[in-house]
Parts: sequence; structure tokens; C-alpha cells
Amino acid sequence: MNRRLLDIGVRRGRLLERIAAQRRELTAELRPLGAALQTTDHALQKLRSGVDYVKAHPATFAAAFLVLLLLKPRRVWRWTQRGIVAWRTWQLVRTQFARFARRVGI
Repeated sequence: MNRRLLDIGVRRGRLLERIAAQRRELTAELRPLGAALQTTDHALQKLRSGVDYVKAHPATFAAAFLVLLLLKPRRVWRWTQRGIVAWRTWQLVRTQFARFARRVGI
């Protein structure tokens, strides 16, 4: 009977080790997902604060919209395209710098 209990204890220990290894592996595999979710949470927080700002200052945004309507639509479209290109360039530079910093260890 003692031999049987000893075998059960050894088996239990091996299972606990296996569980711990699987948890470590799962944690390592889910780390990028956690970073993505954190980025998403941050973006949603910024969006909500922006919406709150617009709700608090409707006259400012109505005036800005009116100015956009009075300007030539072609000019507005051109500046919008330039803004999008600038924003994408900034995102690309920031991403590349973050990768470089991770590789170098900054």
C-alpha cells in the first residue's frame, strides 16, 4: 500500500510540473495578445475622451465644420490626404523604432 501511495505522489508531482510548464508556455504565447489589448484599451480611452471633449465643446466643432464647408472641397480633401499620409508615416516610424529599441535593449 505504501508503494502505491508513493507512486501516486510521484505521478501527482509530475502532473504538477507539467501543469506549471504549460502555464508558463501559455503565458509566453499570450504576451503579444496582452500588449495588443492594452493598445486597444488605450485607443478606446483616447476615443472616449475625444468624444467627451466634442460633447463639451459643440460650438467649436460646429464652427470648424462650417469652415470646412466654406473652403473648397478639393482643398479639404487634399489636406485630409496629406494628414493621413503623415499619420501613417508617423505610425510606421514609431513601430520601427520600437522594434529597434527592443532588439537593442533600450
